Amino acid sequence: MLSSIVASARLAPRDLALILAVVALWGFSFVPIKVGLDEIPPFAFAALRFFFAAVPMVFFVRPPRMPAALVIVYGLAIGVFQFGLLFLGMRLGMPAGLSSLVIQLQAFFTIGLGIAFLGDRVHAENVLGAIVAGLGVVLLAFHRIGQGADSTLAGLGLVIVAAVAWAVGNIVAKHAARRYRANMLDLVVWSSLAPPLPLLAASYLFEGGPAVLHAIASASALAWGCALFLAYFATIFGFASWARMLHRYPTGLVAPFALLIPVSGLASGALFLGESLAPLQMAGVGLVLAGLAVNVYAARMRAWLVRALPG
Repeated sequence: MLSSIVASARLAPRDLALILAVVALWGFSFVPIKVGLDEIPPFAFAALRFFFAAVPMVFFVRPPRMPAALVIVYGLAIGVFQFGLLFLGMRLGMPAGLSSLVIQLQAFFTIGLGIAFLGDRVHAENVLGAIVAGLGVVLLAFHRIGQGADSTLAGLGLVIVAAVAWAVGNIVAKHAARRYRANMLDLVVWSSLAPPLPLLAASYLFEGGPAVLHAIASASALAWGCALFLAYFATIFGFASWARMLHRYPTGLVAPFALLIPVSGLASGALFLGESLAPLQMAGVGLVLAGLAVNVYAARMRAWLVRALPG
């Protein structure tokens, strides 16, 4: 039964709605991230995010049924290397908007690692859809560059490595669910114990030493609320749901949906921060949506045509 679920290549409507909700939530998360970072340095803010994702939830959920080493690897990949290297890359010159686009390379890294290590199969429509959606993200990146969002080579390299770390976390979660039948909520909660101390150490080294502690202690209720929102919604709900869908479906079907995150981020910025959308951005959004439509519906359309055509 488990193998038949994993082999499923068609998204159930309920699962499609869940995936769309997760990527919309992650895109919207750039709003509370921006608000929180106005008061708390990035590494420290990420440490708070994962601390609250772990405490007090670890007292209410069981440890995941899998080796502790994998739990730690997942926590370090997602919490420390993904966010830590992303923030460090931004500190070395990568603009925030461009970083949010470059890190979506994780979709392609996830597909490649899934093929290499988990034996996942990718169909032609998955490849075509990912390419079309990827071109949309490229257009969004060109717009950022055209607006003066240049970057350092070191910063760009760190964000790309952060994308690889996110992909590694995806593969670890899928492997844990497949081999150990680990509960993804348990994995996300317990793995969130791993990032806070390394992130706080990085914050102390790169963000001002003792001044970081003062920034945390003097943060407003709004900043603390943003950290709690990111902990419970973006991290616990978001990553647990995302990992569950990666287990249930091939990576080539699910991973490209992450390319919607910058689209959701742009929409959230327009709605809540008063940011406007340029024509090139609108074209990029259209390509992302078209690519995802191909990824999800092309196989069904081909099957319908085969049945409908005579002979």
